[in-house]
Amino acid sequence: MRCFRPPTNKAAREAAPGEEKQQASQSQQVSGDVRAEAQEDSKYQLSRIMRPDDANIVGNVHGGIILKMIEEAGCIVGTRHCNAQSGDRCLAALVRVEKTEFLSPMFIGEVAHVTAEITYTSKHSLEVQVKVIAENILTGTKKLANKAALWYVPCSLQNVNKVMDVPPIKYASEVQEEQGRKRYEAQKLERLETKARTEKVLPPPANPEDPPKEKHTVGFSQSSLIHLVGPSDCTLHSYVHGGVTMKLMDEVAGIVAFRHCNTNIVTASVDAINFHRKINKGCVVTVTGRLTFVSNRSMEIEVLVDASSLVEADQYRAVSAFFTFISLDKDNKPLPVPALTISGVEEQRRFDEGKARYLQSKAKRVADKEPQQ
Repeated sequence: MRCFRPPTNKAAREAAPGEEKQQASQSQQVSGDVRAEAQEDSKYQLSRIMRPDDANIVGNVHGGIILKMIEEAGCIVGTRHCNAQSGDRCLAALVRVEKTEFLSPMFIGEVAHVTAEITYTSKHSLEVQVKVIAENILTGTKKLANKAALWYVPCSLQNVNKVMDVPPIKYASEVQEEQGRKRYEAQKLERLETKARTEKVLPPPANPEDPPKEKHTVGFSQSSLIHLVGPSDCTLHSYVHGGVTMKLMDEVAGIVAFRHCNTNIVTASVDAINFHRKINKGCVVTVTGRLTFVSNRSMEIEVLVDASSLVEADQYRAVSAFFTFISLDKDNKPLPVPALTISGVEEQRRFDEGKARYLQSKAKRVADKEPQQ
């Protein structure tokens, strides 16, 4: 066996000056190339085959799995972009997800191709638009499954409360930049309005020993999930990944939808998800879902995430969103949804607000289709 023998001190001293200069030159060149690529490359794609544990009992992939992949792709491209500059290293933290459309169901065995692209940057935040393509690798057919827009802020690894500057991107035109600025201002305003409406923490779920509630009421299907945040749920900053939270929210919303109609259900869309406050490792999160509005073919479910510390007496609203589910038959065709029985002024108010969101979303879908006709 031949062993490597390091050079003698004399030989090392003789060779060191030239080698050091060459290595330093190569290192600077590689560093410069990597930084240039990071600045120019504002797009990222990840792909994964859907497994049985990603889907429900009839083979439909859970919406929460897709949401988690969307957030992961957005976090990667956002973090890479922000670390292309000198200074403190940082991690892109999710603060908001715009309305997410589940355009086509995904099934076990299909490959999800998630493409994330940075489309706008402000001084301290960036917008990432994501598309999910579902590919049947047996037939080669592809379909657009999801679209989403996410907003991130870069937080320093040295101090999680320090928000870093975001390097600007190059826009194809001034119009594109102006459209991005309008989206930025709109989401900023909506985040503030939503936070003001959701400060009240929900009461704990009903005791299982209480008398059963009437079917098709809000109380009958309301569900909660309690989860202790562990290391595997967290980022390098020791707070929860946005994708982990969204997956829990989708699971709870799915339980609510199933209890209401008792059929196969799938996520149809998710209204804006607002991340109001970070959830730290060791916190207990209570994810609660309740029906707010039901149409003939869909169910709107409000999902609220409340966090509390095991050490301090601090309970707060961390995340909020509205999920829309539909009921499917064995051929994945939409089924009618049982009507929701309303009781009390608060339930009626939430129902009316949900109906307004439903009609607004329906009008927008019609308007989007008109130019194509």
